[in-house]
Amino acid sequence: MKKLLMPLLGCITLLSANAYADKSDKAILPKISVQLWSVKNDVKDDFKPTLAQLAQMGFEGVEFAGEFGPFKTQPEQLKSYLNSLDLEVSGAHMGFDQLSEEKFDATVAFYKAIGTTMLIVPWDERAWHPEGVKEVVAELNKLAKKLKPHHMRIGFHNHDQEFNDFQGTTYWDYIAKNTTSDVVLQQDVGWTTYAGKDPIEYVKRYPGRTLTTHYKVRLPEGTEGKLPIIGKDTIDWLNLTKANIAVGGTLWLVVEQEEYPNGLTPLQAVAESKKGLDKVLKQL
Repeated sequence: MKKLLMPLLGCITLLSANAYADKSDKAILPKISVQLWSVKNDVKDDFKPTLAQLAQMGFEGVEFAGEFGPFKTQPEQLKSYLNSLDLEVSGAHMGFDQLSEEKFDATVAFYKAIGTTMLIVPWDERAWHPEGVKEVVAELNKLAKKLKPHHMRIGFHNHDQEFNDFQGTTYWDYIAKNTTSDVVLQQDVGWTTYAGKDPIEYVKRYPGRTLTTHYKVRLPEGTEGKLPIIGKDTIDWLNLTKANIAVGGTLWLVVEQEEYPNGLTPLQAVAESKKGLDKVLKQL
């Protein structure tokens, strides 16, 4: 009887281990968010219905870009509305000015109330200036330290200019190498590709720093037969996602749509990119 039970127990153990592995694999997959700048006019004109449509598309989160509809001064109510849609807040874009000495406490209180842990600076022209980039680095490091007790992180988002040559490398590399590991490097893979760089290489170059990534298409000049829609473009999304999971420490894949081909509305274009990303994720 013991001899008969041993193989059976082994099979049960193996099945249990596989079931656990499946749950573990799913647990490490990043969640899917959408940058609300993608539908900025819709959000401005019809805030609540627009967020409801995004939730219906299957997004798990939203990334804010300064528009809060009727909840501009009501973060608790905004959080309740997001909860009603099963939406989380993957992050928020804001300028350094929103985190100045005068505005820091109010800004942190607002974003903490809606559940945001990552505050991302999306644009600063100093970031591709030989002296200005040093100021950007200093501000990022200062804010990383200041936000840490609040369990929040500061981050920086690239455009193509950050990949201009600087000191034998690029401005983006300079920012990455001279900021602490608490500073999030939010790579916009569309702009990285447009600049002629490999987004996969940049995830691997700075392990654990890509906690949130913008999944956007920006076709390199001269590209033919492709569309600025995820899955209909030139980017190796599958291997990029694998790198984000294995190396980047990525928590959120943030779909951003800034171009609307073939007469698509912003919401329709976002939906198409979401479908393209879903197909990629099914291959993992």
